[in-house]
Amino acid sequence: MFNNLSEKLDKALHTLKGHGKINEVNVAETLKEVRRALLDADVNFKIAKQFTNTVKEKALGQNVLTTLNPGQLMVKIVKDELTELMGGDTVGVNLGGSPTVILMSGLQGSGKTTFSGKLANYLKTKKTKQVLLVGCDVYRPAAINQLRIVGEQIGVEVYAEEGNQNPVEISSNAIKHAKANGKNVVIIDTAGRLAVDEEMMTEISNIHKAVTPQETLFVVDSMTGQDAVNTAKAFNDVLNFDGVVLTKLDGYTRGGAALSIKSVVDKPIKFIGTGEKMDAVDVFHPDRMADRILGMGDVVSLVERAQEQYDEEEARKLQKKIAKNQFGFDDFLSQIQQIKKMGSMKDLVGMIPGAGKAMKDVDIDDDAFKGIEAIIHSMTPEERSKPTVINASRKKRIAKGSGTSVQEVNQLMKQFNQMSKMMKMMQGGGGKRMMQMMKGMR
Repeated sequence: MFNNLSEKLDKALHTLKGHGKINEVNVAETLKEVRRALLDADVNFKIAKQFTNTVKEKALGQNVLTTLNPGQLMVKIVKDELTELMGGDTVGVNLGGSPTVILMSGLQGSGKTTFSGKLANYLKTKKTKQVLLVGCDVYRPAAINQLRIVGEQIGVEVYAEEGNQNPVEISSNAIKHAKANGKNVVIIDTAGRLAVDEEMMTEISNIHKAVTPQETLFVVDSMTGQDAVNTAKAFNDVLNFDGVVLTKLDGYTRGGAALSIKSVVDKPIKFIGTGEKMDAVDVFHPDRMADRILGMGDVVSLVERAQEQYDEEEARKLQKKIAKNQFGFDDFLSQIQQIKKMGSMKDLVGMIPGAGKAMKDVDIDDDAFKGIEAIIHSMTPEERSKPTVINASRKKRIAKGSGTSVQEVNQLMKQFNQMSKMMKMMQGGGGKRMMQMMKGMR
């Protein structure tokens, strides 16, 4: 995400990062390039101009020209202003009410129905809520079918009324159903259109008045850039929504919506969609996103994702196996599965400081582990538990069974042995201290 913007901002700030002489002229020239980068990212012209003017005022006000590391200070100022531009503070979802009612709004094709499922899954797994999804798109039969499929995937009940064409009535009945069946969160998926129209606005306004939601979210496709911002303003004028959801941030996006929307509607971005899977949703942190845009990575989010998959009991069992030299391919496969649960490989790499820039031209496939998994699954239980028994003839059989070559099997064996040695070394003080630090960050 934001790869093009990140690259252009990096080039713009590059001359100020070294130890070269800095003056008002090259600061002005740098900010001119920063403004150009923002405009190329489809940021509103007035917002881009105001942004660079504010950065310039703060830079000169803090005597950037006379500091020991003027380039670093300039980058910090830009980072702080990007954070403010995107909202400043992280704003969570309001879970008050009994039940909590969350109304989803947005145009057709913005990813509203899919995100309703993602939000339901997020609240169910991370907030331990009993969630009810409500299908109120009575004009597009496929929408309710899609919601039902999503509900089955995540194990969440979907409420819909066949033949009822009154979404206000359906949403009101759904809340009664939720109260009667112990559901403490109701997520209402409303109808969308291809463009903003009076009929749609009247309908969603009527639903809003009838159910008085604790949270009204506007879902927008981040790939539509400045159009997304204009649509958000139209919806906000009618609904006065509480927050924005940006979907499809895993694809090619110039970033204009994320950088402009808070300034235009004065509402926070609350969630971002980062992939197609039901767990590919993140709370939006403006400071972390600013770090990623400037190529600084997002180590905090990376650690948080790792901690979500961290099982203390499994870790203790693994430590015992490593200490007794019993670490096998089944354990190796288990570690791979945990990494895959953390999200898309491209997204994870982008969280590592400097890695996004270094691998910007590398196509990172989410099936990167596919060959490794095929090789391990082609091994016998004995081979997986005791890798030392794997000889030349066994390697030939494993390669044939996995559709790979003997060289690839050898390469995996070499990587496995290196990993085993490293993990054995980490059983000492260094590894334990790292575990303690990660626990302390919870």
